[in-house]
Amino acid sequence: MLRPTPFDLATGTLLGVAAPLPRQPVPAGVPDPLDALDAAVLAGLTRPPCVVSFSGGLDSSLILAVAVRAARREGLPDPVPVTWRFTAAPRADESDWQQRVIRALGIGGSWQILRADDDLDLVGPVARRLLHRHGVVHPVNLHLHLPIAELATGGALLTGAGGDQILAGWRRPPATSLRGRLWWLRHTARTRRGPAEVFPWLRATVAREAHRAQRAEWRAEPRRLRQRIAWHTRRRDLRMTCSTLAALAAEHQATTIQPLLDDAFLAALAVRCGDHRGIGRDRLLAEIVRGALPSEVTAPRRKARFLEVFFRAPTREFVHGWDGTGVDEELVDAESLRRVWSHWPIPGGTASLVQQLWLAANPPDSARRPERADIDVEVKS
Repeated sequence: MLRPTPFDLATGTLLGVAAPLPRQPVPAGVPDPLDALDAAVLAGLTRPPCVVSFSGGLDSSLILAVAVRAARREGLPDPVPVTWRFTAAPRADESDWQQRVIRALGIGGSWQILRADDDLDLVGPVARRLLHRHGVVHPVNLHLHLPIAELATGGALLTGAGGDQILAGWRRPPATSLRGRLWWLRHTARTRRGPAEVFPWLRATVAREAHRAQRAEWRAEPRRLRQRIAWHTRRRDLRMTCSTLAALAAEHQATTIQPLLDDAFLAALAVRCGDHRGIGRDRLLAEIVRGALPSEVTAPRRKARFLEVFFRAPTREFVHGWDGTGVDEELVDAESLRRVWSHWPIPGGTASLVQQLWLAANPPDSARRPERADIDVEVKS
């Protein structure tokens, strides 16, 4: 399993891009992108239970729809969609789209719903199990996949990892008119924040280093889809996410499959859509699907926000009671961190520090049996 460095944990960033590979010729007979996705999910369907981490967002809806279609064509067991539902987190609520997609695919009988209150907090009961077993991993919210991986024991776990990077997240294109450029310059001058504003809990020299590296990586992101695919698949962020998911599933004798990062799919997408710049995720998915799946799968929808799922009572209690010890003092200014944590909500960039310092204060007890969260599981019929 790839692990974050002390710098990653302190700054709340995971920067770095591997060197590009030598340019390869485009292979003959590259499949259609949807056919390539079909082949990727088929490997999971032949190893039941094939569990799909299904949020109701565009990426997971696409993976589930392709898996359902492939399973029924091949006479295999239906995939098992597993969904989290959260209390007191309205911006994370995707239940309407979840139900629409499930109904359109006719797969409600195998749908499993997990319900969480404070269970998925950064240092809540599910996260504690992962922290005591593996320490702090990337991303900090990966523990939400622990109960899903347990349901996939002996089978396969399919996720939409890579969708936010490959299919979305385009930077604003540069203005072409003089008026547009002047507006952009004024907007940048008003909103630009320096290192001390972005990373107020870090030592000044570390904040400047992190700020420079972050801005350099943002500027290096390609604008054309073909180059974006190659660039994002070399980023430490995405590689570490896939490494941790694979390790989590392997503990339960399951395999992970990330169809949106499948080599054949990415090659087909680059050939079919590689010249696009700034295309919306819904439009790109519609171009991939080309009417072969129910319209509910690719219909535009609001992007959910999950901070209120992971920053809840256990985190608030810990940061407000933190005694100021345990930080890497070469990287973090403890007094500045205490000031930052004296206000709620705390910056998302300090999430890794929350977990690191909680673990330092609550080390695993080798004599105690691992804690297991009591998650309410509802099977729809």
